[in-house]
Amino acid sequence: MNQKTIIMSTIILMLALFGGAAYWYDAEQVAQKTELANDNSAALEKFHSPRMGNPSAKVTIVEFMDPSCEACRSFHPLVKDTMKKYKGKVKLVIRYAPFHHGSDKAVEMLESARKLGKFWDVLDLMYGTQQGWAAHHNPQPELIWEYLAHYKFDVEALKQGIDKDATAQLIAIDLADAKALDITKTPTFFVNGKPLPSFGYEQFQKLVADEVMAAYK
Repeated sequence: MNQKTIIMSTIILMLALFGGAAYWYDAEQVAQKTELANDNSAALEKFHSPRMGNPSAKVTIVEFMDPSCEACRSFHPLVKDTMKKYKGKVKLVIRYAPFHHGSDKAVEMLESARKLGKFWDVLDLMYGTQQGWAAHHNPQPELIWEYLAHYKFDVEALKQGIDKDATAQLIAIDLADAKALDITKTPTFFVNGKPLPSFGYEQFQKLVADEVMAAYK
């Protein structure tokens, strides 16, 4: 065996070992996250959380989100399409994890919109205009009012409905639950209490599909 062959064999072996170690590490992480979710199942849902879908659905998606989060914005259309695809079989529960500075102000607007039955409309607007009011990881939620006015929302009613103290209490509860579940990034999803095996669109779609199939045999 010449030196070139030895070097190539060594590289292949190292890559195989690295791949095996990475797979074991990922599997171990998933197991730890799953155990943590099982031990803290009460931290997944709260009665105050915004919901979409059939209340009797057998599959529950819990999303910890931040209105200023670019990844949350990116996932939003996929989540909505998933709700349509499995209409009646899946419900969505929103939890607030406003890790970005200033995102609590956007949550205040969402909570006010919820009182008017406009939660999802305002959330759609926030994500649709996010590059204008939260560009370069620098949220300026006061700019959202301009977009709301432009798209003919009742800005005055939304402003009157803001309850800073009540919203702060909801956020505190959600952040405490996020901490219990070791959530440090958004969006973080759980499907019937199970975390994604790894972050990504395909992983999300597969986990939902698997849970729907298991629940509706």
